Amino acid sequence: MAGLTAGGRRGALSSRLGQLPTGAKIFLILSAALLPFAIIAILATLTTTRQAGQEARSQLRVAAQESSRNLAIELVGDMTALTTTMNALAADHADAPSCARARGVFAQQIAAGAGFAISDRDGRLLCGTALPYSLPDAIAGGQPAARVVPGKGVVLATTTADGNLRGSAFFPAKFLAGIARPSGFGIDYAEAISGPNDQRLDLRTLDRNSPLDRHDSVSVPLNIGDLTAVLSISSNSITWPIFTAMLLPIIMWLAAASLAWLVVDRLLIQPLRTLRTRVAAYRPGEEIASSDVRSLPAQEIRELGETFRSLSRTLILHEAGLAEGLVRQTKLTREVHHRVKNNLQVISSLINLHSRGAKAEEAARAYSSIQRRVDALSVVHRHHFAEMEDHRGVSLRAVIGELASNIRATSPEGSRLGILLEVEPYLVSQDTAIAIAFLLTEIIELAISLNPAAQLRLSVRATDSPDHAILRASSPALIDGDTLKAALDQRYARVMEGLSRQLRAPLHHDPLTGAYEIAVSVTGKD
Repeated sequence: MAGLTAGGRRGALSSRLGQLPTGAKIFLILSAALLPFAIIAILATLTTTRQAGQEARSQLRVAAQESSRNLAIELVGDMTALTTTMNALAADHADAPSCARARGVFAQQIAAGAGFAISDRDGRLLCGTALPYSLPDAIAGGQPAARVVPGKGVVLATTTADGNLRGSAFFPAKFLAGIARPSGFGIDYAEAISGPNDQRLDLRTLDRNSPLDRHDSVSVPLNIGDLTAVLSISSNSITWPIFTAMLLPIIMWLAAASLAWLVVDRLLIQPLRTLRTRVAAYRPGEEIASSDVRSLPAQEIRELGETFRSLSRTLILHEAGLAEGLVRQTKLTREVHHRVKNNLQVISSLINLHSRGAKAEEAARAYSSIQRRVDALSVVHRHHFAEMEDHRGVSLRAVIGELASNIRATSPEGSRLGILLEVEPYLVSQDTAIAIAFLLTEIIELAISLNPAAQLRLSVRATDSPDHAILRASSPALIDGDTLKAALDQRYARVMEGLSRQLRAPLHHDPLTGAYEIAVSVTGKD
C-alpha cells in the first residue's frame, strides 16, 4: 500500500509538472541545474578572499614594523654619530680625529651615495662634503629636522645646543630602500617615506599596478624628523584560489547558456518556427490541418495552433459573408446612384418646363439660375460615382469643363457668353468638388447678371504646396464698380462667402482685373 501511495504521489506530481507553462518548466530546470554551481562559487570566493586578505594584511603589518625599525636604527645611529662629532668640533674646530671617526661611521653610507656636512654659523665647512640640497630648519639642541627630496632621498639636519655648529646628512633613496627591505616578505609591495608638507619619497613601487587595483597600506612613524614609513600591497592580486573562484561563474554561465539553449530550442523555438511556417503557407479559403497542430511538443504552442486553426475556419465563413455583402452593397450603391441621377434629371426637366412657361423675363432668368445650380450638383455627382470604384477622387478638369458647357447651354438666347478654360488635371474630394462647382456657378451667374455677353477665364494652377491649387475666375464684368457692389450686397456676397468657408480658405477679389481667387485642397493629379 505504501508503494502504491508513493507511486500515486509521483504520478500526481508528474501530472502537475506537465501542466505547468513552458516558462515555469524552464525556470525550474535552470534553477536546479545552476544551484550547485552558485553555492560552490559563493563559498569558494568568500573563503579564499577572506583568508587571502587576512593573511596579506597580517604579513603587511609585520613587514611595516620591521622596515620602520631598520630605518629608525640606521638614521638615529648616523645622526647620533654626527651629533657627537659636532660637539667635539664645537670645543675644537681643528679636531681632525673626531672628523675622521665620523667619516668612518659614514663610510658605508658614502659608498652608497650618502653624505654629511658640519659647518659653523658662517657657513664654513668644518667636516664632510657640501650637500647639493637645501637643508630644513634645524632646532637647536632638539630632534633632527627632516626634508624629503622626491625622487632623490632624505636630508636630516641638527645643531649644537648653542647653535654655533650645524650638521646635516643626506641619505639617497636607493640606500634607504636597501635598509628598509623586510626579510621574508614574499608579497609584491610598495614602500615610501613621507615627511613634512606631504612630501613623499618612493623607495619601491608595485610591479603590477592598474587603476582597478585596491591597495592596503600601513603607516609606521620613524620617530625622527616627523618621518613615516608607508608600506602598501595590492589586495586584488590574481592568485590561484581567486582565479578558480572567478573561473567557476564562467563555467556556470556556459552550463546555463547550454541548458537554456537546449530547453528553449526544443520546447519553444523549433515549434514556433514550425507553426510560423504553416501559418505563413496559409491561403484564404484553406483550413489548417489538425495533424500539423497536434505534432507540436509544447502545450501552449498547440493551443496557439488550435487558435489559428479555429480562426482559419472562421475566416472562411467571414470571407463568404463579406463577398456576398459586397455584391449586395455594390448593387445598392448603383441603385442609389441611378435614383439620385434620375431625380436630379427630373428636377432639371421640371425647372426647364417651368422656365419655358414663364411669361415674365425675370421669372425665366430665376428658373435658369436654379437649373444651372441643379446641373452643377448633377455634374459632380456623376463624376464622383464614375471615380468612386477606383478611389481616385473627382477630376476637377472634367467637372469644370462639363459645368462650363451646361452654363453656356442654359444661357439666355442671343447671349454671347464665352468661357475659356485653363485647368490642370487635379483630383479633389466630393465635398470640395461640390463647393467648387457651386462657387463657379455663383461667380459666372454674377458676371452674366452684370453683362450677358461676359467673357470669363477659369483656371486651376499649381502652388508651392502639393496639397493645394489656386482656383481663379476672372472677367471684365467683375471689375469693381457700383453695379457689382449692388449685386453682391443684394444676393451673391453671402452665398460666395459661405462657399469659401466650406472650402476653408478666404476668397480674394482683385477689383482692378475683376478676378476671384481661392486656394482649394487637392488629393493628387489625374
